[in-house]
Amino acid sequence: MKTILITGCSSGFGLEIARHFLARGWQVVATMRTPDPTLLPESERLRILPLDVTDPASIAAAVAEAGPLDALVNNAGIGWMAPFEATTPESLRQIFETNTFGTFEVIRAFLPGFRARGAGVIVNVSSSVTLLPLPLVPVYTASKAAVNAFSECLALELAPLGIRTQLVLPGRAPGTRFGSNARAIMSDAPQAPADYAPFIASALEGFNAGSDEEPTRPEDVVQAVWRAVTDEDSPFCQPAGRDAEALAG
Repeated sequence: MKTILITGCSSGFGLEIARHFLARGWQVVATMRTPDPTLLPESERLRILPLDVTDPASIAAAVAEAGPLDALVNNAGIGWMAPFEATTPESLRQIFETNTFGTFEVIRAFLPGFRARGAGVIVNVSSSVTLLPLPLVPVYTASKAAVNAFSECLALELAPLGIRTQLVLPGRAPGTRFGSNARAIMSDAPQAPADYAPFIASALEGFNAGSDEEPTRPEDVVQAVWRAVTDEDSPFCQPAGRDAEALAG
């Protein structure tokens, strides 16, 4: 029986990915900062572990508790929508610590196990905002673009060891807690100079109205991750959702 560990399972994509793999007979290690056993169905194949991807001690404890893995899905992340000038140095570092360095350090911690077995797959969930420049998300986009470049290089580095690296790029998902949190940040933007106010209002209106393309559904991301993990011939980079696919061309 194969085992997968997924980060960021308290809501959104991570929670649905965990449910999907559990329903298909995998052993699932679902991690979140504050474990909540009510989120997932009871199963002997399920373990819910605490994991803060910005805390080295928390990562080490999760590695020790999880044991050998066949797949690792780095999904934990935080959204941010605000002008760069309204993003404090503290917020900037928090975004990179979670979205970028958190991904790096979780991979670093689990790599010795994958290497010892000469097999495994690492899936990094990034974002389709990296495919098209957009205003109000420069810091978030940069944090995810770094993950993209890292994943491309890592794939070349680990392939000779029998370890696959995959990248999934979800489109916009306004119905998730991730999306609502990001919108709340942009609505607030308390430190933005007044000059930005009309632009922020216009951007919020456009975001809430959506786009001509259907937004990404959680099941789109779930299916992309499933293919990335189970299909050895799946492409390295997979957009997830019609809007992401449109951006990818």
